[in-house]
Amino acid sequence: MQGMFRANGGCGYVKKPEFLHKVGPHNEIFDPRASLPVKQILKVRVYMGEGWHMDFHHTHFDVYSPPDFYTRVGIAGVPADSVMKKTKTVEDNWTPVWNEEFEFPLTVPELALLRIEVHEYDMSEKDDFGGQTCLPLSELRAGIRAVPRTVAREISTSV
Repeated sequence: MQGMFRANGGCGYVKKPEFLHKVGPHNEIFDPRASLPVKQILKVRVYMGEGWHMDFHHTHFDVYSPPDFYTRVGIAGVPADSVMKKTKTVEDNWTPVWNEEFEFPLTVPELALLRIEVHEYDMSEKDDFGGQTCLPLSELRAGIRAVPRTVAREISTSV
């Protein structure tokens, strides 16, 4: 929910979209599981991660080598829009470069959040969590954008 409240600077109130307030002519209400047409296609390019060495000790992820980072990018929203996709793993690099693009067809963009997670691949145990952020789609603008250092440093969006 923290991602949704970024749309108002974290002040604590986000007005629901108008379609959630309305009742149809036959008393129908919005059904998040209904099959709806695609309204918008979001394109996200994950370029690189930077600054990890400043947030974590050099042996935090791997004792004997630099980390093997990958990024999961997805949408949190209505069931038809919710999905997670994954970049390739960049081995032994504190500043990974992925340069991968993902497309997300969205049926209800008004309720969608772009979710970005960074993990460190671990062959012998569960992958290590590096960081995450959620951004409301309504706040995204086209172009290259940076997100907080504990997450993939630079992304590009086309709305």
